[in-house]
Amino acid sequence: MASDDEQKLAIIRKAFQIFDTSKSGFIETVKIATILNTMGQLFDEAELNNLIRKNDSDHSGKVNFDGFCDIAIHFLEEDDAESTQQELKEAFRLYDKEGNCYITTGTLKEILRALDDKLTTRELDGIIAEIDTDGSGTVDFDEFMEMMTGD
Repeated sequence: MASDDEQKLAIIRKAFQIFDTSKSGFIETVKIATILNTMGQLFDEAELNNLIRKNDSDHSGKVNFDGFCDIAIHFLEEDDAESTQQELKEAFRLYDKEGNCYITTGTLKEILRALDDKLTTRELDGIIAEIDTDGSGTVDFDEFMEMMTGD
C-alpha cells in the first residue's frame, strides 16, 4: 500500500499531467484554482496567490511540476486518502447533476475544456479515450477517481 504522501504525490502528478496538455512541463498559474476545485480541494484565495507568487518568481504565469506540487501539497496536507476520495466524490457529484452515478464524456470534455481552453479536439479525444477505457461514452466515479488519482 502506498503511503499517504506517495498517494498525494500521485494525485498531484496526475492532475499536473492532465492540465499540461502541451507536455511542456509547465501549467498556467491561472488554472491552479480550477484544478484545486476539480480535485475537490478547498483553499484560501489569498493564500493560493501568495504560493503562486512564490513558485512563479519570474512572473511567467506558469509553474513547473515542482512548483505546482509545492502549491497543491500545501492544500492537500491536512487530508488523508479517505477525505481525498470524499472530496473527489463531491466534485464528481457537482457534474453528475441528474444523480446517474456517471457523467458523459461530453460533460468531461466541457470540464477539461473549461480548465484548458487551448486543448485541441484531438487532445481532448485522447484524454477521453484514456479515461473511458470501456468506450461507454460515460465516465463513472471509479474512472473519474482513477483519472484524478492514477490508482
